[in-house]
Amino acid sequence: MDDLIDTSPTTEDAFRHCERIAKEHYENFPVASLAVPRHLRRYVWTVYAFARIADDFADEGSRTPAWRLEELDSWERRMDEALAGRPVGPVFVALRETVVRTSLPVQPLRDLLTAFRMDVTTARRQTFDEVLDYCRCSANPVGRLVLHLFGAANPAAAARSDDICTALQLTNFWQDIAVDLQKDRVYLPLDDLARFGYTEQDLRALVLDERFRKLMKFQVGRTRSLFLRGRPLLDMVRGRLRFELDLTWRGGMAILAALERSGYDMFRSRPVVGRTDRLRILAAAIFGGRA
Repeated sequence: MDDLIDTSPTTEDAFRHCERIAKEHYENFPVASLAVPRHLRRYVWTVYAFARIADDFADEGSRTPAWRLEELDSWERRMDEALAGRPVGPVFVALRETVVRTSLPVQPLRDLLTAFRMDVTTARRQTFDEVLDYCRCSANPVGRLVLHLFGAANPAAAARSDDICTALQLTNFWQDIAVDLQKDRVYLPLDDLARFGYTEQDLRALVLDERFRKLMKFQVGRTRSLFLRGRPLLDMVRGRLRFELDLTWRGGMAILAALERSGYDMFRSRPVVGRTDRLRILAAAIFGGRA
């Protein structure tokens, strides 16, 4: 792991290390965009680098579950040591500096590690509540950390941020059903499969029929409701954060629309927002178009 190469980097070198990690994965890291003020970018990069490496422990390669869990435990121990003033490695030098300078809350970071452990240990969820519990750890902490860094954290904003972040996570699940199947992961609640008379065997056989379409229409509908419930967050924040959240919100809603247009056929191709849609979303965010 690159983070172990230099055990005592300068603070500036540590932040540059995190920046490189973030930019290498830029396509999956929208909050690294220019909408983030320059004075905050190094802190956002640091949070991303911390989570990116931990996620790789949980998700990449062919290591055993026991190895993955031990690496995640070790990562958390190193975080604790950094917070106690003994950071080792550039990510943790940058993380300690971020916490000191911004009073960044630590619990969301622990929640992310909990989600990564779930990725190792849990490949199925019986109920939608169990899916939401995963989102609480995997997605919602990101929004809360961003609100904190922008100085916009308060209980009302956090609640609406949770709605949007959960909706984004669910959207990604529905978009990536075929991808996750290859990893033996099913995020569709098993109770909902039973409700619509669709089985995991059907899913593995990539059966696209009326049962599946009704199942996905139901999932997309409940996800859109979460996006709509979270929409008031945009009126609780200002400036660049509002612009970034507007783009993110509209992008998520556009992916749901793309899923619907495809007839919920995410088996043959992954529904995405095309260039024309992206330009429309950008224009709407800039000029205040219809949500």
